[in-house]
Amino acid sequence: MKNKLLHKSIITLILASLTVLSAISSAATSTDIDATTTAFDEGIPSRTRVNTSQPFGSSLFSGNFSAQQNTGLDPNYIITPGDTVSLHIWGAIQADETTSVDAQGNIFLPEIGAVKVAGSPASALPNLVRGKLRGVYKDGVDVYVNLVTATPINVFVTGYVKKPGQYSGMQTDSVLSFLHKSGGILQNQGSYRDIRIMRQGKTIGNVDLYAFLRWGQLPRLSFKSGDTILVNTQKSTINVMGDARGNYSFELKQPNGLGRELMTMARPNPSVTNVALTGSRNRVPWSVYLGLGKFSSTVLRDGDTVRFTTDATPSTMDISVEGSHLGNSFFAAKKGTRLQELLDYIAISPDEADINNIYIKRKSVALRQKKNLNDTIDRLERSVLTSPAKSDSEASIRQQEASLLSAFIKNARKVEPDGRVVVSENGVVANIRLEDGDIIVIPFRSDVITISGEVNIPQALVYAQNAAVSDYIARSGGYTERAEKQKIIIRKPNGQVLISTNTVLQPGDEILIYPKVDTKNLQFTKDIVTIIFQIAAASAAIGII
Repeated sequence: MKNKLLHKSIITLILASLTVLSAISSAATSTDIDATTTAFDEGIPSRTRVNTSQPFGSSLFSGNFSAQQNTGLDPNYIITPGDTVSLHIWGAIQADETTSVDAQGNIFLPEIGAVKVAGSPASALPNLVRGKLRGVYKDGVDVYVNLVTATPINVFVTGYVKKPGQYSGMQTDSVLSFLHKSGGILQNQGSYRDIRIMRQGKTIGNVDLYAFLRWGQLPRLSFKSGDTILVNTQKSTINVMGDARGNYSFELKQPNGLGRELMTMARPNPSVTNVALTGSRNRVPWSVYLGLGKFSSTVLRDGDTVRFTTDATPSTMDISVEGSHLGNSFFAAKKGTRLQELLDYIAISPDEADINNIYIKRKSVALRQKKNLNDTIDRLERSVLTSPAKSDSEASIRQQEASLLSAFIKNARKVEPDGRVVVSENGVVANIRLEDGDIIVIPFRSDVITISGEVNIPQALVYAQNAAVSDYIARSGGYTERAEKQKIIIRKPNGQVLISTNTVLQPGDEILIYPKVDTKNLQFTKDIVTIIFQIAAASAAIGII
């Protein structure tokens, strides 16, 4: 009987907690924080994060232009046997027919004879036919001739491509079209800079796709059936990371290259001052930290990793403003600027802005909040996994508890704290030193009190000066059966969170009623409550229903 009551208690608690967490998580503000750490080896900085640079040009074959067909013929298309020609002659002689270019490369004109057209561009076809007619009939005859269809060709695509094989196309199709049909170049294996076009065993053209990617240059080739496109082995590559516009893996044209050549492709940002270069020399790990000028003449080798960095200490910091304000929402403030100094430059509307409840969202605080939350979640997870069972029935209960708690833990890990720093209280705003990336939030004035959670009618009510917490709860239909009546959370517009039943309310306050937890029967309920309270204090939740 005791186990059944315990089981019922934990199921109620976890389901209520999941409801709470789901609402808080959905309302939480995501914080973009780069938590990557930096290691230093003999004064040379390098990120611990593994390089995942994509090859430069890897997105070239991600489109679907292979499914697109050219409905018009290229005027430079070279006529070949098998092509279809539409012929219309009027005047002294008449003809209206469609003919094909024969094996000798001719078309036949009535009462005129054969006309050699194979090997000529499609744009020259009308003049060829008209010239033949003028040789017999000086006047009184005219002609309209047009190339209707072209004979498809078959080209082999092989080497380091995803799907080597034979592909159909037109002689005027680009090498990109055939490469795309073959699935594109194999990542980290095939070369973008060494592609050969072969005919009867001889190379008739070379393609460097970097020329197309950087300047739009692509050799104009006329393919024939039986031609082969060969993608050779990838040449030396250099991985680029850090403060550059192109964080890719770049392929060199030669086995080695100079830093200046890489910079023309990677395009480091104007603020870059130094380069961390790592790789191997003579099969021994090697690294060096160079100024940008020295790096330009440094020899790069296959497998090197280049990280562009900015070592100059910035004299300014970026500060953003959210909420009720006028004018700029971004400021570049000097290092050491304090809150009050910057507030003098922020225009507001006194009727709309609640300047007595200003707060700050700070990245460093959000990191600590996230760590504390994860520590509590980890402790809860260990408690669940190591909780002993004395009987088969209790083991079954533990299994059900673990299943429910896993969903709770999964949702809890998704919550991203916004790093709220309470800087105002009782109308006084603390003049704290600002940090780079701080977001100053000026709330809008509010005349309502929001009640949510374990009340029968969650709602927003107009603020009444003499009303107490219990009055608002009563007007919301009273507590539900599972409500925690002794620990009511009051969240202030300035971000402050209080646990009280007799707090003096102010306009804009939120009343949050959480489910009651029976800590006597459940060992790890305290961790669940702690997690819920941490999320309530650290995230931008509106309510818990």
